[in-house]
Amino acid sequence: MIRINLLGVERAKTRKMPTFTIQAKQLTVACSLILVGGFAGIGWWYWSLRQSAAQVETDITTAQQELQRLQSVLAEVRQFEGRRTQLQQRVQLIEQLRAGQTIPVQLLDHVSRSIPEMLWLTDMEQKEQALTIQGRSNTLAATADFVTNLRSSNLLLDIDMKTEVETLQPVQGQAGVELYKFTVTAALAKQDAGKKPVTTPVSAPAGGGGGGAAAR
Repeated sequence: MIRINLLGVERAKTRKMPTFTIQAKQLTVACSLILVGGFAGIGWWYWSLRQSAAQVETDITTAQQELQRLQSVLAEVRQFEGRRTQLQQRVQLIEQLRAGQTIPVQLLDHVSRSIPEMLWLTDMEQKEQALTIQGRSNTLAATADFVTNLRSSNLLLDIDMKTEVETLQPVQGQAGVELYKFTVTAALAKQDAGKKPVTTPVSAPAGGGGGGAAAR
């Protein structure tokens, strides 16, 4: 006889949840730490770059300010060097003229005192009773004052002056400077023995100009 069990039912199969071993957990923790460390390293690197960029900008600003200050100092130094050069040239002219002993001391003193601001001499030559003076000036007014001052003494007669514009070559990108080149001619007056020359005070003191020259 065949028996049929009508109460028996097929049991449902249950899934088993995957289980993590201890090694898998350690690997997961290690990967997490690596990721966190990587992000932290990138963040620190980015922060360092920002700090370096800010420092570079600060250094550039400081360097630009220092450059402006040095440019102003350099301009003052150039002015001082130009002033010193003019004074040295004037002293050199006086010393050379006095050493030559070809022109009377009274005349040298008068010419030296007649030099106004912004004017300097480059050459002074005497041939018998004729005197020739050459020089440069920044303004026509200075050349006119020079001639006026020369005429304040009876040491010179028939004073005449010729001027022409001379442009200096530009230096280091600077614009050329225009100067007035002048030539003064005069006749030396004959002084009586024992009679002192008459000289009136010049209209402008000789304070600024100066020039080096060789007296012949």
